[in-house]
Amino acid sequence: MNNKMRCVLAILLAMTCISVNGEDPYLFYEWKVTYGTLSPLGVPQKVILINNQFPGPRINGTSNNNVHVKDQIGSYYYYPTTGLLRAAGGYGPLTVVSRALIPVPFDKPEDDYTVLVGDWYTKSHTELRSMLDTGRGLGRPQGLVINGKSGKGDGKDEPMYTLTPGKTYRFRFCNVGMKDSINVRFQGHTMRLVEIEGSHVVQNVYDSLDIHLGQCLSVLVTADKEPKDYFIVASTRFTKEPHTATATIRYANSKSPASPQLPKAPEGWEWSLNQFRSFRWNLTNSAARPNPQGSYHYGKINISRTIKLVTSAGKVDGKLRYAINGISHVDPPTPIRLAQHYGVSDKVFKYDLIKDDYKPTGEDGQDKITLGPSVINGTWKSFVEFVIENPGKSVQSFHMSGYAFFAVSIEPGRWSPEKRKNYNLLDAVSRNTIQVYPNSFAVIMTALDNAGLWNIRANSMEKHYLGQQFYLSVHAATVSLQDEYNMPDNNLLCGIVKDLPKPIPFRA
Repeated sequence: MNNKMRCVLAILLAMTCISVNGEDPYLFYEWKVTYGTLSPLGVPQKVILINNQFPGPRINGTSNNNVHVKDQIGSYYYYPTTGLLRAAGGYGPLTVVSRALIPVPFDKPEDDYTVLVGDWYTKSHTELRSMLDTGRGLGRPQGLVINGKSGKGDGKDEPMYTLTPGKTYRFRFCNVGMKDSINVRFQGHTMRLVEIEGSHVVQNVYDSLDIHLGQCLSVLVTADKEPKDYFIVASTRFTKEPHTATATIRYANSKSPASPQLPKAPEGWEWSLNQFRSFRWNLTNSAARPNPQGSYHYGKINISRTIKLVTSAGKVDGKLRYAINGISHVDPPTPIRLAQHYGVSDKVFKYDLIKDDYKPTGEDGQDKITLGPSVINGTWKSFVEFVIENPGKSVQSFHMSGYAFFAVSIEPGRWSPEKRKNYNLLDAVSRNTIQVYPNSFAVIMTALDNAGLWNIRANSMEKHYLGQQFYLSVHAATVSLQDEYNMPDNNLLCGIVKDLPKPIPFRA
């Protein structure tokens, strides 16, 4: 494996807990990252393995463990973000449970299962990257996989999960795909939604759930049906010809195979929008901290800045590009954070190429796309309203790294200040991804209280790779180890900072 791949994927070291000077425990994982040949869709291809596994090993932690997920609980996943390596796998589940002193709003389940579902291409990641580099799109994926397997749904697949009659189980779903929204459902069973991306939610019951790119959620399922086999069914949404995959669940005393009659997925994105509106924050229960989630009254905080983001697609020099506010991000030869750390930002990029109140002036509602490193300056501890407009014909999904935000609104049409009267300012779910439906907008709110350089990006790998992303730079009033760690001594240096003297270290 090359050094670039090691840098991307070799993250943590050996599962050992240590307690030093009264600090919370540290978790260490050792990962051996290699290529292997697997056939997720029946076609042999090169896949990234972690400790000889695909998907990779599950990272388990408790809130406040030092695995860079402190003050969070919930269901997540890890994956490589550069070079389109994600198309070759390299992903796995990451779960954080609540500390013992913090009550969870449901009884402890019999077991806790992860379901990583996503679309899959049979072309290698290098072939797919070449397609994008030469100006072409990726086209449709060839199928779906659940935990790296497609499932034939013919009753001959080995069970992926075994259930004891009468017991309740937690299933953590994540859409780890590259292009498509996915609907998931259990044959013959309902799902009680309990958690979305680290937030406990009002526990509504659903027959099926839409999960958009990058999103994770948890449901409780009770094995209260006839003792036999059943299918978990996943299918793509909003596609002309949907792909479907199944995973078999088997009651411990199963007498017969699962029925070949699969439950159907819903149709249309209005159904999906209505489901989003049914998701509510559980105000009375806690998450990672002892205080109730609802004790943070986000709806009463004054908005200090509104940033409007409009997505677009077009060609630059004959090649496909995606943009936000007319800017298609490209990484500079000197990494942005290194340039900031060494005090040479002005020689590498310009702040705020993306303007807050963007208004397209082109006849087709889109402006000419400009390439460049895209970095927005964020004011420390300001409370920001982000408006994301999608004038396109497909559902989009966005992730904000380093932050959870409140998803206060999704509506058809274009945004205007008058739309604020429709915001959910009481119990919108705090999360880190948001979908935006065709010809619609979404609004999220967050307090910029986490210092650093944070990526806001499309969860579509094609759009992310071709520029639909930017960085949010949040500087604390005074630089301190309380807000940011120093750069590691063995950090790789490149570009114009390669031979510069090291900056003065941060102090506590």
